Amino acid sequence: MFYIGVIGSGECNVKIAGLAEQVGREIARRGCTLICGGRSGVMEAAARGAMEAGGLTVGILPGRKREDGNPYLTVTLATGLGEARNAVIACASDAIIAVAGGYGTLSEIGLALKMGKPVIGFCTWQVTWPGTDNACFEKVDTPAEAVDRALLLASWNKC
Repeated sequence: MFYIGVIGSGECNVKIAGLAEQVGREIARRGCTLICGGRSGVMEAAARGAMEAGGLTVGILPGRKREDGNPYLTVTLATGLGEARNAVIACASDAIIAVAGGYGTLSEIGLALKMGKPVIGFCTWQVTWPGTDNACFEKVDTPAEAVDRALLLASWNKC
């Protein structure tokens, strides 16, 4: 079983929330655990999709109160680390799927790449190697494709 991180903004529009929910649902359908930041927006939508599909959801919260997590979390971990909790999410995940997102998402992408974790981008940042047009991670077009690629790359990473 793999632990797939879903990262994205705490605020998002209905379209992005729907896509994040589909990502969460696909993760659960494949028997994987979803890890997220545990708050609202993309994180809540992904957790909702996974929970509704019968999956396990883990929220890594920035604050010290478990009750600050969204209602779709099976496990809620209060860290008291603030934004530094992004490193915990990156480290705990076998692969990361970035759905849209702001600067916090960008920091999680950077941390995951630094840790050698596969990152899949879906409606998110495009990051290139300095001085080139070469992308640092793969981008996909659908929620199912995002989960397929995350699982494939996570399995390669375990070898």
